[in-house]
Amino acid sequence: MTDAIAEIGVFGGSGLYSLFDDEAREYRVDTPYGEPSDVITIGTVGGRRVAFLPRHGRDHRHPPHRIPYRANVWALHHLGVRQILAPCAAGSLDADVCPGDMVVCDQLVDWTRGRAGTFYDGPQTRHIGFAEPYDPWIRATLLAASDRLGLGLRETGTMAVVEGPRFSTAAESLILARLGCSVINMTGSPEAQLARELAVGYATVAIITDHDAGRAADLQIPAVTQEAVGRMFAANLDRLRALLFDTIAHLSSEPSPLSSRALDEATFG
Repeated sequence: MTDAIAEIGVFGGSGLYSLFDDEAREYRVDTPYGEPSDVITIGTVGGRRVAFLPRHGRDHRHPPHRIPYRANVWALHHLGVRQILAPCAAGSLDADVCPGDMVVCDQLVDWTRGRAGTFYDGPQTRHIGFAEPYDPWIRATLLAASDRLGLGLRETGTMAVVEGPRFSTAAESLILARLGCSVINMTGSPEAQLARELAVGYATVAIITDHDAGRAADLQIPAVTQEAVGRMFAANLDRLRALLFDTIAHLSSEPSPLSSRALDEATFG
């Protein structure tokens, strides 16, 4: 890792392609895993140095199954980032979770396939603990920020991460709902586990943009479209930015022991 240039990272999801209002410096980072999704901008938020990277690229050129996840996470870590906030657009699999809600997920189910999901391809092997996929200290800071701002974030939720880029069939989303998943997204994995492999704290806040296909059928409303997702995300962008800025200002200087000590007992042999 180079000398720390930033301490906190933010991945921008669909609709969040920039973060800073004032002057920010751009960085290009070469990684062992190719180029990140875009240049990384670094600025100051609440007295903290923050690195921002839109995971799809500023022109949304990377579909979810082609995002260079390893390059993105490695690049932020290389710049000194120890904690990552990873907001994302998500669909609802729960009738009680509605468009416009924001969910601080506490669990993840990975339904992707074929993505490069580890930095340890051998000969060195590491098996990280991942029972709690999201850093508890960052989650608590997000929820405290919600209380200060009166945003009413939902405190828990299980995110199903699917391959994309297509949306789910009605049957698929009903199956995921019956398995206990409450929100559905295409980018939450392998981001979370890659951050854990580098002992970087990571948490997400899911901005609910739609009822997923099976739930929409139950509610007798139109199925999700990309246009509707973009419109709902844009309508909640100011709330999201306020949440991120308040959270950044109050984050601990270090990730929780769950994240920072992730590699202590992970080496095989």
